[in-house]
Amino acid sequence: MTTARTPGHGPLSGVRVVELAGIGPGPFAAMLLADLGADVVRVDRPGGPGLAIDPAHDVTNRNKRSVVVDLKAPDGPEQVLGLAARADILVEGYRPGVAERLGVGPGPCHARNPRLVYGRMTGWGQEGPLAQRAGHDIAYIAPTGTLGMIGRPDEPPAVPANLLGDYAGGSLYLVVGVLAALHHARASGTGQVVDAAIVDGTAHLSTMIHGMLAAGGWQDRRGANLLDGGCPYYGTYETADGRYMAVGALEPQFYAEFLTLLGVGDRAAARKDVTRWGELREEVAARFKSRTRDEWTAVFDGTDACVAPVLSLREAPHHPHLAARGTFTDHGGITQPAPAPRFSATPTSVRTGPARPGADTADVARDWDVPGLLPALRNPQ
Repeated sequence: MTTARTPGHGPLSGVRVVELAGIGPGPFAAMLLADLGADVVRVDRPGGPGLAIDPAHDVTNRNKRSVVVDLKAPDGPEQVLGLAARADILVEGYRPGVAERLGVGPGPCHARNPRLVYGRMTGWGQEGPLAQRAGHDIAYIAPTGTLGMIGRPDEPPAVPANLLGDYAGGSLYLVVGVLAALHHARASGTGQVVDAAIVDGTAHLSTMIHGMLAAGGWQDRRGANLLDGGCPYYGTYETADGRYMAVGALEPQFYAEFLTLLGVGDRAAARKDVTRWGELREEVAARFKSRTRDEWTAVFDGTDACVAPVLSLREAPHHPHLAARGTFTDHGGITQPAPAPRFSATPTSVRTGPARPGADTADVARDWDVPGLLPALRNPQ
């Protein structure tokens, strides 16, 4: 185990991570590791990655440090290998074979550090007919069956931003994978390669649905099931002011409380009678349209009816429950989600704002004992 000299925060304090800069799920996975206390050094490329936002606002680079390395320069690969030699985890998101061509693939890295966990983040995975094809979140989740589940039956599938593929099916599985491999490396002394593919992770997220499908409890079409908006007491409804309420009153006691507070009378029998779902949905929709979102929020506040207002991104930090928990935090003038989950003995926090490309080169060279990162030592006069 290597130990960083920077102050420790969180359960991963002392874990060193090298992130080869990219976009999307790789940076988010590295941010999560950094939030949990790891010393994450982001290796930025000259000029920055494509699709990058202003580095000052890219909060997926919070809690990290940055160095700039030109991997196409003669001494570029050696600089990265110097970091890999002192790291516990390396994360890269190139197409298969690119890291190898740049001289920083698993082979050279493991030659320097046999205990290294080498995490690979891609959409299609390292192998398979599409492995070399370009893509983004929506194209990755489409073949898995998950995109086709989302939305109304009479409309095209709804696009879930890039939350389902990039971050749930990608980043979170990469983090689980590299932490599991780190546990193995510390027990055995042997590192390994973690192949985290968005298609694999996103498909894995639908495991319960596949079980229901096999049991005959799920129809293979949108808007016809208990959890996909087909059920009138599990879905969203427009209010008088054009906003929305979310309803999830699945259990009988919650369903009964929901009906009472909504004021639609006794519709207990409609709960399991699918033939009456259309009629119930129309009645529920009409009731929600009779008041504003905030009025309905007040009606259901403090109850077990399982009803909540649908808030916007800017509204969310002000929700009383989220505000009380500190689910969002302000750092450097930017409101952003606080680190999650929470730990009783090793609390986490947003320690630093987004890392600026190359701003931490001298500190990293000293703390990690990689003097080759410093220009004066790379090119002595």
